[in-house]
Parts: sequence; C-alpha cells; structure tokens
Amino acid sequence: MSNLPSHKTLRQSCTELAREAAREIMRIYAGDLGVRDKADKSPVTDADHAAEAVIVAGLRALTPDVPVVAEEEMAAGRVPVIEAGGPFWLVDPLDGTKEFIKRNGEFTVNIALIERDRPTLGIVLAPASDTLWRGAAGLGADKSEHGAAFRPIATRQPPAEGLTCCASRSHAIYSDLDLWFRNQGLTVADRIQTGSSLKFCLIAEGKADIYPRFGPTNEWDTAAGQGVLEAAGGEVVTTDGHPLRYGKPAFSNPHFIARSKALG
Repeated sequence: MSNLPSHKTLRQSCTELAREAAREIMRIYAGDLGVRDKADKSPVTDADHAAEAVIVAGLRALTPDVPVVAEEEMAAGRVPVIEAGGPFWLVDPLDGTKEFIKRNGEFTVNIALIERDRPTLGIVLAPASDTLWRGAAGLGADKSEHGAAFRPIATRQPPAEGLTCCASRSHAIYSDLDLWFRNQGLTVADRIQTGSSLKFCLIAEGKADIYPRFGPTNEWDTAAGQGVLEAAGGEVVTTDGHPLRYGKPAFSNPHFIARSKALG
C-alpha cells in the first residue's frame, strides 16, 4: 500500500492541477477545438488531451506509486494495473465534451482519489465559470468562485413542496425518470438540466436534491462528483441501495442515484 500525503496536501495540489488544466481548456475553447471521433464514436477534442497531459503528469509527480486511470489514456489502451483495495486516481480531464463542443459552458475537470474502493477526494472545476468544488474525507466540502476564498458547502433538507431533480442535458429521458419518481413516492417540484458532473455539485451545495442516472457511465465520470457530494453530506448509491464503488471490471458503473442523505 502506498504512503500517500495527507488529504489536505493532496487537495491543494489537485486544486492547482485542475486550475492549470482549466487554463489549457479555455485556451483551446477560444479557438479551434480540434474535434474528432474516438474508436467508440464519442467525440474528443484537443482540450481533452491537453488537460489530461497536465493532470496525469502532475499526479505521477505527486504520487509516483499510485496508478492513474485517465479517460483518454484508457481510450488509447493504456490500462494501469490496480491493486485490490489499493489507492488509484480517476481523471476525466474534460467531462462534458459534447457541451464543450456546443460551447455552452457546462463542462468540468474531474480529479478523484480512490481508496478502498471509495472516492476519498474529489475536485470538480467548471472552467467557463471559474467555479471549483472540492470534497475530502475528514475535511468536508467547499467551493470557490473566480479564485476567491473557499467557503464550506453542504447538502440541504429537501423542501416540503418537493424535490429539485438534476438531469443530464444530453442523456435524460424524462418518461423513465417520471415513472421512477412515482414508484418511489417522491414529488419533483423543479428540474435542472445541466451537463457533466455539475449535477453532483448542485446537490452538494444545496441547490438540488437528487440525480438519478439510468444509463451507462464510466467511473471517471462520477468519482470526483461523488467525492464532493459525500464530503458535503450526500451519497451515491446503486438502485439496490449500496454505495457506488470503484475499481469495477472495465471501470463501468451500474445505474445509480446521487442524493442528499435526507432522502436515504
């Protein structure tokens, strides 16, 4: 098992790495995006690769013995060996590539540390709005906008009039969601459609209550958001109520529900 620096030290180092990656992303966002298709026909841009290069190099320098699982390296077939229960990093350098291509601002940089199959550190940065959310086991969750000082964030008690539900801008099927909410006996008063891991962060800071995802995701899509949300008092569970865990075969997730613990 690797001897890791403290979560406080890692949180600060990863904050700086995310901001460096965001500068690369916004430099490319201002010009030619370099859009092309990967083997699975999903889009990739120059910004995905530039941001990932910054983060992966930084993490390998910070924790040389800890494997890094990064989306574009995985797409290129560079799959690291993960020790059972051991620490590893999960990186999505540009979550919401479709939103990036649409230039709607709803994309994020995601860095997460996994220990004993759970995210114990999560960094989510939205480059277009310069907003950064962080969560770490034992340290709670906080948020910074435009480089200002971090302030604590926490999940809320769901309002009596009903829940605010987050849904994917690109993937939500409302008929399925409506049926699920009805079967669960839950009332939805409002919906927020947004891209990438922003949905986890909205719940973490008390602006929303629940995000059910009944479609395919990969571990690097969810780990950082889950790290922020759990540190803020929320949870991410599978449809049978068990915590969403990491290091699964092919790094694929089952369906899950991210929510305030008050709904658990």
